[in-house]
Amino acid sequence: MTAPTLSNPDLIPTTAAQRTWRWYHFAALWVGMVMCIPAYTLAASLIESGMSWSQAVGTVFLGNLIVLVPMLLIGHAGAKYGIPYAVLARASFGTQGARLPALLRALVACGWYGIQTWFGGQMIYTLAGVLIGHPLTGEPLPGLGINAAQLGCFLLFWALQFWFVVHGIEAIRKLETYTAPIKIVICFVLLWWAWDKAGGFGPILDQPSAFVDGGKKAGQFSAVFWPSLTAMVGFWATLALNIPDFTRFAKSQRDQLLGQAIGLPAPMGLLAALAVFVTSATVVIYGKALWDPVDLASRMTGAAVLIALIVLLIDTVSVNLAANLVGPAYDFSALAPGKISYKTGGMLTAGIAIVMMPWKILASTEGYIFTWLIGYSALLGPVAGILIVDYYLLRKTELAVDELYREGGRYSYRGGWNIAAVIAFVVGVAPNIPGFLNAAFPAVFPEVGAAFKAIYTYAWFAGLALAAIVYGVMMAGKTQAQPLTRSAI
Repeated sequence: MTAPTLSNPDLIPTTAAQRTWRWYHFAALWVGMVMCIPAYTLAASLIESGMSWSQAVGTVFLGNLIVLVPMLLIGHAGAKYGIPYAVLARASFGTQGARLPALLRALVACGWYGIQTWFGGQMIYTLAGVLIGHPLTGEPLPGLGINAAQLGCFLLFWALQFWFVVHGIEAIRKLETYTAPIKIVICFVLLWWAWDKAGGFGPILDQPSAFVDGGKKAGQFSAVFWPSLTAMVGFWATLALNIPDFTRFAKSQRDQLLGQAIGLPAPMGLLAALAVFVTSATVVIYGKALWDPVDLASRMTGAAVLIALIVLLIDTVSVNLAANLVGPAYDFSALAPGKISYKTGGMLTAGIAIVMMPWKILASTEGYIFTWLIGYSALLGPVAGILIVDYYLLRKTELAVDELYREGGRYSYRGGWNIAAVIAFVVGVAPNIPGFLNAAFPAVFPEVGAAFKAIYTYAWFAGLALAAIVYGVMMAGKTQAQPLTRSAI
């Protein structure tokens, strides 16, 4: 019998009628999420660190090719059984213990949801000033640190997204499907504009790598490449975990596999290349490199500014809703299924975004954006390792779905917690803590051993591998393959 403490209409397996997503829906979902401002600016940090444009684009592409693997592996369970990530985690962490990885994923997503909402508000603030002919200004409000216009623009963008929060995941699917082609067209229009204005693509494309013999950082490529690659993986590490929240609506396993394979690595690499080409042209047009598309849009005139504003707003809304709302909405629902529905979880996420005052988070952590990316990948990598080993190596992709919703069943372990998963998670995270503290707060934690710094360089990989090995050893012989249930497809 399904326990009310573990189930509600949003968490139970999707029905055949609900599984309507085809491969092109997943491809559109990823194109919609990839075409975003943070992804556009990723190549900037790599070029500033000394990479040539081809090395930067290659690193972005490789990182996304790597993260696609756990994305497809974990997404398999969603497509096969119609269950969300928060329910899948019960098989390995236990019916109560699954709240731990769900909460970790939700909190990271809430941070990103607030930050992206602030970015969206800042777009309105910046480009509205261009449209009216002078910048919006004002005295900072007491306790907030931003002026009334900034607050108003932030709340306006928050309200635009809230409509989709209320109307659920189907509204988000339609938004992604319809806007993805528009984003692709706009990218090529921007590329043509830059090429035409500059009479070519400018000096960045001719800039050699700083790691070649005689360069400023000769022989240091590996020291920059590996943490950068880990950061690229970390960029989508959250989605690699909660991808079942989307694949549970797949028409077939083939649809999720093909759609994601088409929609993630190649578009991400192409966007990085686009960013490099356009930014290289801005050196010729404006005399300096403009990596921020909002800054670039603010320098345009006439109708181009309004068009840029609309495109950037659509872009930020679509990526924020898909990447940072769906996951925590299900995760919060799983914490208290009887009281929190998917819609309520979405409202809770949106509410936390305001309370967090993301502009203050950015003020203190903006310089550590890659520390942030690598840091939370150190938390999420171990969870991915545990889920993959449990689902593939131990259970051979067979789950007793009904037991996932039952107190005292085979996935309850001891009091609802699987201690093996908790220990494996701690082992996977612990070695990365010294390196994270040193990277984020070097003045406070200056004396961290070279070994810990090296481990942190590979945070996601190291955490995944350690947790997977420990979990596999501790659970060997303690699980048994389950017969297929009527919930599987």
